[in-house]
Amino acid sequence: MKTPLVRDIGILVARLVLGVIFLAHGLQKFNSWGYEGTKAGFEGMGVPAPAISAFVATWIEILGGLALILGVLVPVFGVLLFLLMFGAFLIVHVENGIYVGDGGFELVAALGAGALLLAAVGAGAFSVDRFLARRVPLLRTA
Repeated sequence: MKTPLVRDIGILVARLVLGVIFLAHGLQKFNSWGYEGTKAGFEGMGVPAPAISAFVATWIEILGGLALILGVLVPVFGVLLFLLMFGAFLIVHVENGIYVGDGGFELVAALGAGALLLAAVGAGAFSVDRFLARRVPLLRTA
């Protein structure tokens, strides 16, 4: 079952699922909580530079989620999303243990690992990156 088609379908499913989750979280920050609410939440969690962090986190999640869904610049956004989740892991979640219900790190760890994996393997055949790869060496996969 290690055919290129199965691999590319697996990458597509992972991109779509992770992309929807990241997009939903970014839109939640943007629409439901708003900038001020997100900034206040970040302040309460002890996130450094909460005004800047709230803005950056919101837009990396929105743009990164869209990028994963479409398969555009997946290595770049995969790394950015991983770094965002790694920061959330270190700053907010690690001290709360593993379980998300306790404020733990399981969700940010899974999302970050998935984003990093996509950054490493690329967007697959069913993506915009497939067409861009001819012109952008960073987007080429092995």
